[in-house]
Amino acid sequence: MKKLSPTQSREMKIGLMIVAAIAILYFGINFLKGVNLFKPANYYIVKFKNLNGLAIANPVTIQGYQIGQVHEIAYDFSKDSAFQVFIRINKDIKLPKGTYAELKDAGLVAGEEIELIYPKTIYAGYYASGDTLPSTIQQGLMATINNQVMPKLQAIIPKVDSLLDALHAVAANPDIQKSLASIAQTTDNLSQTSNQLKLLMAHDVPNVLNKVNIMADNFDAVSQNLRSIDFQKTINSVNQTLDNVQSITNKINSKNGTLGMLLNDTTLYVSLTHLTQSTNNLMVDLKAHPKRYVHFSLISF
Repeated sequence: MKKLSPTQSREMKIGLMIVAAIAILYFGINFLKGVNLFKPANYYIVKFKNLNGLAIANPVTIQGYQIGQVHEIAYDFSKDSAFQVFIRINKDIKLPKGTYAELKDAGLVAGEEIELIYPKTIYAGYYASGDTLPSTIQQGLMATINNQVMPKLQAIIPKVDSLLDALHAVAANPDIQKSLASIAQTTDNLSQTSNQLKLLMAHDVPNVLNKVNIMADNFDAVSQNLRSIDFQKTINSVNQTLDNVQSITNKINSKNGTLGMLLNDTTLYVSLTHLTQSTNNLMVDLKAHPKRYVHFSLISF
């Protein structure tokens, strides 16, 4: 074997280092992508009309668990399903017939992913590596916004414009300014009233309550005195007094008693009337003829 010259040996080492660097770079990139080149895998084909931003190394999941990634994307825009996606799946994952691939939005950060959805009933065997899986595209967030939210917003915008115009007209109305000024004045009055109520509650109300308590105590004392009175005895005494008054009244009304005779017998009244008349006549005659009744005698010494 011919011995290499120092120059050839150096070039050989540089070449080996370049190859090693390329290999390390290749395996490093695939490792960062989540591709384990040393782990056996199966490859399947999925066709889509639109990728919605799906890229190589995006995850392939089953019920949220990643079991592979997008390995390669080919396209032919002359076909209806222009994109042909090759997915790499761990070899220990079996895909039963009826499994389909759904392109879905994994979030604003994660981007798009492919989710494999198992059929409800497994009875027709399994897909082999290299088979084409049926596919569907889930409506993403932006598509939902464009198809559902935007039409509603477009219908609402004219109403919002009308509402803003109406609000502007109302705000420009001078009566509104007057109303606001009146409301402000009312608020000030309420504030003053509130302050007065606070003063009333702090000073006058305690005094009133104190007087009310004193009155309550007085009423309680009066109630205690009333409870101590023997009302039955008092009522009996009143009844006795009324009976006596009734007895006196009966005697006065009776003609047998002195007062009864005085009050009920007209003879005394007539006699008194005649006596009064005679007295009046006597006085008249006395004034007219005093000499008939008075005699003077003069005695000389």
